[in-house]
Amino acid sequence: MSAARLPLAAALLAGAALLAGCAAGPGGVRGSNPDCPTDARDLPPQALYGRWEARFDGLPAVSAVQLGKHPDYEGVRGTITRGAPDASRAGKATVAQLAGDVDDEGALSIDESLDGRAISGVWSGKLQAGSCGREFRGTWRNAADESVHPFVLSKAASQEGKQ
Repeated sequence: MSAARLPLAAALLAGAALLAGCAAGPGGVRGSNPDCPTDARDLPPQALYGRWEARFDGLPAVSAVQLGKHPDYEGVRGTITRGAPDASRAGKATVAQLAGDVDDEGALSIDESLDGRAISGVWSGKLQAGSCGREFRGTWRNAADESVHPFVLSKAASQEGKQ
């Protein structure tokens, strides 16, 4: 490994170790680890990468969120897929683009766009205490009608322990 890559590798390993240690505290109880970040500003950016599940107040369906490294700044870029069709209901899934970061107040702030140009929704969520970077709760504002909906964004089960 080149000397230039050593700091990046060290940062990635430190972030993974921090999150792995937070996944379960003493006795396997999630969130009981005192080293678990309580503020999203303390999370390494890589902690936001991967598959997430979004639940919106009043909607029974779970939306699939995929986040990865933003190519232009220290943030995330990805997609949300809502309303994936199944045998019990008709309709098509909608996919929107996402881009965001953790703001100065420690909120996960994400802009959503259905067409890749105009903002169709805005997310603002806080890291939940004891979740070790695996759950955010906040509000999603629909730009079309200015309605506001509570959401829960949780790391997908298959992503536990992966960073």
